[in-house]
Amino acid sequence: MARAGQPVAMTPFTLSGAMSPVTIAGALTQQNAEALALITLAQIAAPGAPVLYGGFTSNVDMRTGSPAFGTPEYAKAQIASGQLARKYNIPFRSSNVTASNTVDVQAAYESGMSLWSTIMGGAHLIEHAAGWLEGGLTASFEKLILDAEMLQMMRSFLDPLQVDADTRAVETIGDVGPGGHFFGAPHTIARFENAFYEPMLSDWRNFETWSETGARSGTERANAIWKELLRTYQEPALDPAVGEELEAYVARRKEEIGRGQLDAA
Repeated sequence: MARAGQPVAMTPFTLSGAMSPVTIAGALTQQNAEALALITLAQIAAPGAPVLYGGFTSNVDMRTGSPAFGTPEYAKAQIASGQLARKYNIPFRSSNVTASNTVDVQAAYESGMSLWSTIMGGAHLIEHAAGWLEGGLTASFEKLILDAEMLQMMRSFLDPLQVDADTRAVETIGDVGPGGHFFGAPHTIARFENAFYEPMLSDWRNFETWSETGARSGTERANAIWKELLRTYQEPALDPAVGEELEAYVARRKEEIGRGQLDAA
């Protein structure tokens, strides 16, 4: 891959307490050594080959040995991994992970923990960004929608806060005055449509309205969203000649790869 000029994320799989020391500092030491060894190998094979420093250090459940993700240990490891990547001036790769077996509150808070630390670690690439469940053994459409919501919220969070005379709205504060409200203020009317992040999945209505319209949980709403996206999907237009050329290329390469495997055997 290095000789082909393809970027590779060098990501040791260092689970603290299993294949790495039980201390996060020890696991990070091992991760760093393994990542640097791989990065060095890539540079020997092809000097200047593009690489990423990958962080995937987490802990295990010491009662069962099962991998645990979205934990405080995972979060601290990702922030530290980002610092190591910056020390070597290499782009940082991290993950949005959870050990939950279904799309529930555990999946939400573990992925939230993962994403916060990944973003705060300064990740350039987030793998397993949407849909990951059961420590990566399961993919879920509902989880994909949940993750997409959280990713969009993180992107909105990272937008710089604009501070100027217009956004400080000092005159509007004076016009509304004590005891007033800002719903009908001209400053609000001119900006309300794009003032805040608009959720795809969250339901912000009060309990009575939510109950009267079916009392659907977030998981149920996520299920409806992905099904509607699938129903309304329109395949992008592709020039028929390009499509035929791609199909011919795939067929040719399958035949060439098959012959190569037979020759090797």
